[in-house]
Amino acid sequence: MPTTVDIPPGLSFPTSGPDLVAPEPEHCPGPDSKQAGKMDACAGCPNQTICSTAPKGPDPDLPPIQARLSQIRHKLLILSGKGGVGKSTFTTLLSQSFSLSHPYHQIGLMDIDICGPSLPKMLGVEHEKIHTSSSGLSPVYVSDNLSVMSIQFMLPNQHDAVIWRGPKKNGLIKQFLRDVDWGELDFLIIDTPPGTSDEHLSVVTLLKQSGIDGAILVTTPQEVSLLDVRKEFDFCRKAGVKVLGIVENMSGFICPNCETKSEIFTATTGGGEGLARSLGVEFLGRVPLDPRIGVACDYGESVFEAYPESQAVKALEEIVGKVRRKVVGEEEGMEEE
Repeated sequence: MPTTVDIPPGLSFPTSGPDLVAPEPEHCPGPDSKQAGKMDACAGCPNQTICSTAPKGPDPDLPPIQARLSQIRHKLLILSGKGGVGKSTFTTLLSQSFSLSHPYHQIGLMDIDICGPSLPKMLGVEHEKIHTSSSGLSPVYVSDNLSVMSIQFMLPNQHDAVIWRGPKKNGLIKQFLRDVDWGELDFLIIDTPPGTSDEHLSVVTLLKQSGIDGAILVTTPQEVSLLDVRKEFDFCRKAGVKVLGIVENMSGFICPNCETKSEIFTATTGGGEGLARSLGVEFLGRVPLDPRIGVACDYGESVFEAYPESQAVKALEEIVGKVRRKVVGEEEGMEEE
């Protein structure tokens, strides 16, 4: 039977905002707003009394968060509207490709998929534990220029379920941003859970002052996935987050023996490229299904080092190049190279 997981002693953290009894409605002014519980949109909301009586004022944790993140040049969100599209796998491969293709860059990877932290497994560091020092929490290093932070490192048992409500999740995200000693980073890549819920609102709100370079939306070719990605795009629009582009994952199956491509998920409405065109954002590329990627992630190995000739690896390298040019800029990128 799953247990409610508590953070081990020495890693306590604050909650973030009042403990709401229902999700915030679309036009909610925000629990911390001076108008919380008093606007027309608050009428009939189960949280109205909670919000109207909660303490108001600026979050005292925002200045230290901004100071900590001042050492990070670029921040990227990886989003998907639904689960099962390979978002965490793509995030893992994207960060590995960044670190390998640009060894002079320092890459940080933050896993805020609190109920399903899979990045440590895919990176081969699932049994590591984080350490504390006078400068904060130390991330786990996968390589000389790639580090990762995840709740997985805090669990007493790797199979424990994390059964938390929103405020406790938000508090952990706040601690990751405020207390983790990333050092100087060129890129902080943030892997989020599916949907548009507590974790997404928290990270966008907390990163607002220090700046978010943009989000990458991950989808698969079929319409059922594109439907939810449209909602993710709408979330970004309402939250003021720039969408850097769309990636179509699982775009055909590549046979590892003969390199023949077969369509597993048919793009009935134009796939990721058609969606990008309709939304007016860049289509960053297609990453085909390759069973060797799944095996590499299961064993925490690098598919880039094991199968550098695979089409999936080449596709990922092209996507990294596009993302880097959009974020860093052509001239700065040429100077660094």
